[in-house]
Amino acid sequence: MQPIIECVPNFSEGNNAAVIHQITDVIESVDGVHLLNVDPGKATNRTVVTFVGYPEAVIEAAFLAIQKAGELIDMSKHKGEHPRMGATDVCPLIPIAGITMEETVAYAKKLAERVGKELKIPVYLYEQAQANKERHNLSVIRAGEYEGFFNKILLPEWKPDYGPAVFDAKRGVTAIGARDFLVAYNVNLNTTSTRRANAIAFDVREAGRKIKSADGTVTTQPGSLKSVKAIGWFIEEYGVAQISMNLTNISITPVHIAFDEVCKKADARGVRVTGSELVGLVPLKAMTDAGKYFLKKQKRSIGVSEKTLIKIAVKSMGLDELGPFDPQKRIIEYLLKDKRDSQLIDMSLTDFANETASESPAPGGGSVSAYVGALGISLATMVANLSSHKRGWDDRWEEFSDWAEKGEAIKKELVNLVDADTKAFNGIMQAFSLPKTTEEEKKARHTAIQEATKFAIDIPFRVMELACNSMEIIKAMALIGNPNSVSDAGVGAVCALAAVKGAFLNVRINAMDYDDKNFVNLMLEKGKTIEEKATLLEIEILNIVHAKLGNE
Repeated sequence: MQPIIECVPNFSEGNNAAVIHQITDVIESVDGVHLLNVDPGKATNRTVVTFVGYPEAVIEAAFLAIQKAGELIDMSKHKGEHPRMGATDVCPLIPIAGITMEETVAYAKKLAERVGKELKIPVYLYEQAQANKERHNLSVIRAGEYEGFFNKILLPEWKPDYGPAVFDAKRGVTAIGARDFLVAYNVNLNTTSTRRANAIAFDVREAGRKIKSADGTVTTQPGSLKSVKAIGWFIEEYGVAQISMNLTNISITPVHIAFDEVCKKADARGVRVTGSELVGLVPLKAMTDAGKYFLKKQKRSIGVSEKTLIKIAVKSMGLDELGPFDPQKRIIEYLLKDKRDSQLIDMSLTDFANETASESPAPGGGSVSAYVGALGISLATMVANLSSHKRGWDDRWEEFSDWAEKGEAIKKELVNLVDADTKAFNGIMQAFSLPKTTEEEKKARHTAIQEATKFAIDIPFRVMELACNSMEIIKAMALIGNPNSVSDAGVGAVCALAAVKGAFLNVRINAMDYDDKNFVNLMLEKGKTIEEKATLLEIEILNIVHAKLGNE
């Protein structure tokens, strides 16, 4: 999974649309980032911008935005309701997918160091990026606001983490940090009572409720969910009360756990949950984890497609009760997806066959091999799912679910390699089209051709590895799977071997043009070993299938 981080900078301008547009324009100028939301506030005179992307691209866009805000915003003239201390007041980075908090902190520090060094803006680290616990909390750093920093910055204990210890009257100071992803999530109730909704909110929120004893002593009774803030309110537009929650760390309390816990607490108070709504965006993993959670509760296989998992999550939590839930517009990774990376796999079967048969050299044997491999493991995954649901095998559903989940992971990667192989071929063609007039151009062209060729070897070799690995699952399904589907396991084995052999042909033809013969020999040797192993596995699997069919 590609690492993705979110950035939510707050700029001290909420009225001048021209200034705001200039800031967001520099963000959108960076490849690899996607501007998701721009939320200006007139009374606060502050704009919250949300964008996501690959880490290096995100910190580049953040740097340019901080630079532009410093040029356009004069803090000496700024007035607004929200506490503030700089033109770019805060700039948090949030890990979304494929990246740890520790790695995100490293990017936050890299950005902070560059802002301090190149822009000469005083920078304070906060939250997870700040090692000094006395300066961990943003409100503590911001205390005294813009006006107070003229003197505050001169105190030894308030020396900036990066940049000069001199207050910049025009640009102020900036806080750059790393924090967990926050999900705004509301659960709908079959009541109009705010009081009842608040009671449930107090039951679940981490802060809980205050309890006053007969002698006047006040104690706190914690709620049942960690990293959750919650209140109850009435939404006039829908005519229902809701539990409004901020899930401040979905790795501690995921969306599905929050939903289920509210259901339990509501039921105990005679109130029914009718659905829920996500406010803003959500990471893909939050939705797929929810789908798996609810399938497991039903003792059903979780080895199903990503699309199915999301559908289960939406239906289980009633995310479409108050309005349609469109995954393509609500899931961060889908908003970031480059359509060019899925041109083939998004085609219909007929269109794919027609494109393959056309005079264009791509898609070719590599893409077809990847797709045949995906079909082979799909058949085995189907057998695992059917076995998981087979009447009388209820005590084995988890065993087959595990096999299906492994198969689904291989299938997903092979499907992605369908387009990757064609992309690799196109890369070679683009490299060959580079200019070759001067010696320098010839050298650059040759390097580009070699790099593209290596990529074109690596992709089909990965297809070989995955297709061969899939045969272990296919074999298991032939041995222990639903006997009514044993022929499907057999077809899966045939497809898997075809994928291995077909992909190896592509490894070999691309290897002919690669200069590093040591690498070539190693890949060919590994390829032969994989082909031999897959050939033996296919024979073994078909022998099992033939024995069970017994009608040769």
